[in-house]
Amino acid sequence: MDCVSPILDVATRLWDCTTKRAVYIGDLQEILESLSKAMEELKNIAEDVKTKVELAEKNRQMRRTREVDGWLQSVRVLEKQVDEILQKGNQEIQRKCLGSCCPKNCRSSYKIGKIASKKLGAIADLSKSCINDVANRLLQDPVDERPMEKTVGLDLMYAEVCRCILDEQLGIIGLYGMGGVGKTTLMTKVNNEFFKTSNDFEVVIWIVVSSSANVGKVQEVIRNKLDIPDDRWRNRAEDEKAVEIFNTLKSKRFVILLDDVWERLDLQKLGVPSPNSQNKSKVILTTRSRDVCHDMDAQKSIKVECLTQDEAINLFKKKVGESTLCSHPDIPKLAEIAAKECKGLPLALITIGRAMAGKSTLQEWE
Repeated sequence: MDCVSPILDVATRLWDCTTKRAVYIGDLQEILESLSKAMEELKNIAEDVKTKVELAEKNRQMRRTREVDGWLQSVRVLEKQVDEILQKGNQEIQRKCLGSCCPKNCRSSYKIGKIASKKLGAIADLSKSCINDVANRLLQDPVDERPMEKTVGLDLMYAEVCRCILDEQLGIIGLYGMGGVGKTTLMTKVNNEFFKTSNDFEVVIWIVVSSSANVGKVQEVIRNKLDIPDDRWRNRAEDEKAVEIFNTLKSKRFVILLDDVWERLDLQKLGVPSPNSQNKSKVILTTRSRDVCHDMDAQKSIKVECLTQDEAINLFKKKVGESTLCSHPDIPKLAEIAAKECKGLPLALITIGRAMAGKSTLQEWE
């Protein structure tokens, strides 16, 4: 019996090395070569991504995102793991000799081969995610620039809004004022100038809310900017869509720009995480009513004032045009009178100024 036990033990171990395990053992050399080649290809992809990100950042075409940094970090971790596997695998191959089928070598080769095969799958997944996610982010700008003419009289207001955005204690900021005073223009300036040059925010989403606020429509705008796939969106209920938006935004530093808000819009129903000093995200809204700022829990409400008299006259004359103003010596004075009647409202000044452009007779102006 003393002789049988070792033989049975050897037989049992040898049996463990057969069938599917034999693939990992017999093809270990081939598996290691495939792993090395795949890792080298992934490193080349990562280097290409890194170069493109640095170039895009330099040209201010994009900002580095957590997703891109996370992907590059995953490649570095995987590279380290693969190097260890290759080292152990090559040592195992070097130790093989006539008795290489001994139970100890079989088990070790099997283990290394199995781990190597799993890492091949991990490399494939990372390569696929680069194509589907990271590469797309290289092409997608976090903020969409909006059309805007040169502004007049907004510099001080713009500077104040920028200071509020930089204040981490202010999550929700409200811009309020009468219709036509320039709230949307001010927020457009913030969108185009501040967020285009700031490297701190990963996504900026502009949403026109208007009087007929609809949660579903607002969610759709957010979804389009976040590129949430159809299979996670189509045929989903409103609260399920809110969960998808929340899970996508919770790991990002985001800005939501809500234009023309007439009544309270529930951020929780939309799926927008509450902006605070921890996530350093922002919600900025424009509205005609200061009460709406309070209803939206704005920590800072900024009144957008009408233009001063000098600013109003300058804007009006700019829209009328120099050739019209010079067509009669009395027109500049009449233009000033007309500008004062607009009470500093940019929309009125722009609309009437454009209407009077080309009107070169005194009769038309009177």
